[in-house]
Amino acid sequence: MTTQEILTQAKEAKTALLLADTQRRNTALHKMADSLLKPDHAARILAENAYDLKAAKGSIPDVMLDRLLLNMERIRGMADGIREAAALEDPVGKVLEEVKRPNGLVIRKTAVPMGVVAIIYESRPNVTSDAAALAVKSGNACVLRGGKEAWRTCHAIVEAMQIGLEEAGMPRTAVNLIEDTSRVSANELMTAEGYVDLLIPRGGRGLIRSCVEHATVPCIQTGTGICHIYVDQAADLRMAVSIVNNAKTSRPSVCNAQEVCLVHEAVAGEFLPMLYHELCRKRQDEGRQPVELRLDEAAAAVIDGTPAGEADFDTEFLDYILSIKVVDSAEEAIEHINAHSTGHSEAIVTMDKETAGQFTAAVDSAAVYVNASTRFTDGGVFGLGCEMGISTQKLHARGPMGLAELCTYKYIITGDGQIRV
Repeated sequence: MTTQEILTQAKEAKTALLLADTQRRNTALHKMADSLLKPDHAARILAENAYDLKAAKGSIPDVMLDRLLLNMERIRGMADGIREAAALEDPVGKVLEEVKRPNGLVIRKTAVPMGVVAIIYESRPNVTSDAAALAVKSGNACVLRGGKEAWRTCHAIVEAMQIGLEEAGMPRTAVNLIEDTSRVSANELMTAEGYVDLLIPRGGRGLIRSCVEHATVPCIQTGTGICHIYVDQAADLRMAVSIVNNAKTSRPSVCNAQEVCLVHEAVAGEFLPMLYHELCRKRQDEGRQPVELRLDEAAAAVIDGTPAGEADFDTEFLDYILSIKVVDSAEEAIEHINAHSTGHSEAIVTMDKETAGQFTAAVDSAAVYVNASTRFTDGGVFGLGCEMGISTQKLHARGPMGLAELCTYKYIITGDGQIRV
């Protein structure tokens, strides 16, 4: 089926979603979750995933294969995410503001679905179910365009969810997967005026830049995460080591993983050897992949590592690589972050409340942490259910995108015969 044909059927399906009440949409979500877990559907998903993994091995980094991998536990997690979306408060029809005018007109600013939401993403099959769940819950039809490395897996997931939609009496074309994984289909989505009401790219910097530069439909800038953690002179250093270790190594291939560590010069001599032991020596002794440290001149005077190049502080590694820079103050840390960050997630480790307040006020990112890992930037963790993406812009959404961000609003005005004179 061509991309244009898929867009046409998604546009036709959106009316059914607009008219479906909360109960009907929730029923559809539960049927979608149940369908993923049916033994024959789960077996097909795993078989197609095994094929995708085999084909991708050697062509993408090993750390990225983890994002592509599915097992039964992850499929159950996908189903749980769909059910969690069903349990969330319905944003559709919510009255955001209401005013009664002197002439008796009642004006209600009311949340309504976007219509058709298109999502371009790469090698993460779980995005398929997350995006579909949030779209259906918020009354939107969705058009999914996954990466070629995961297409067979995504196709099996979508087919299972479409069966669930049909069982609930909803059109299967409420959830659609683009069959063409070339750049041509991405360009078609970017320029699908009259068909796509919102485009959300989830992936690397190249994909996001292409969408922002070429899209003629409304587009949300998401995803790229050059996330920083600043270890202040007033930090609890053991806490700082734990936080940096989690933010860098728990899952380095995701956008909320740390890429840069800034360390105050007053504690660099004590902290950096502690960090080196945790990220490098200890991991190597335990048979785990050590983190490659890319060090500025001051850090290199304290611990061993690779000299940092200029690009190392502007790179989303998505790997076991961490750039380290020594700074002379919180002000220098803030200045560096605002100059090099992609606006995703940043953290400060400090016991000084005044410095923490200065950091959270001055750092211009979607999520700013005090004494916590950047890995928490996630729609599920924030209580939004599964997420559609992490917006790094300021209009119309910022941070993890949940149901509210998939709605726009209209004014509904009720009168009793008023005319304007």
